[in-house]
Amino acid sequence: MSSIDNNTLKDLLTEKYGAHIGNIEESYGILDLFIKRESLREMVSDLRTAPQLEFNFLTSVCGIHFPEREGQELDVVYHLHSLYNNLRIRLHVLLSINDPVVPTISDIFSAANWSERETFEFYGVKFEGHPNLTIILNVEDMDYHPLLKQYQLTDATRTDKEDKYFGR
Repeated sequence: MSSIDNNTLKDLLTEKYGAHIGNIEESYGILDLFIKRESLREMVSDLRTAPQLEFNFLTSVCGIHFPEREGQELDVVYHLHSLYNNLRIRLHVLLSINDPVVPTISDIFSAANWSERETFEFYGVKFEGHPNLTIILNVEDMDYHPLLKQYQLTDATRTDKEDKYFGR
């Protein structure tokens, strides 16, 4: 079987999932597909099991917070790699901060287990069907998600950061 390129991959995926793909971009030789959460599990499973694709390596699952994008504040990103084709793809699922739920893929890729837990912990994304969605890096009673951009970076009451202390 011959290897495929990004254009072939894009054609294959838009043919099957066209209605579930919102946007396709390419940066640094990697396809970025912005997909609906309802199609995530089926698409990931197909990418892994389809003989011509063989995306058999999940590099990471991570989150990004864009507070200025109303209704799509959270971006859950899945990095997949086809070692056979030497091809990479990123799947983006955009979520509202008010409905941060996406299905787990930890049963498809066991490597997703801890990445999903970390994304839950830091961004508050709930992975529906995850076998053990608990905090792993911070204190267990933490009641906020530290990587959400909801807090000031510095304490407004501090005076030691004023310009007058630095000769300006």
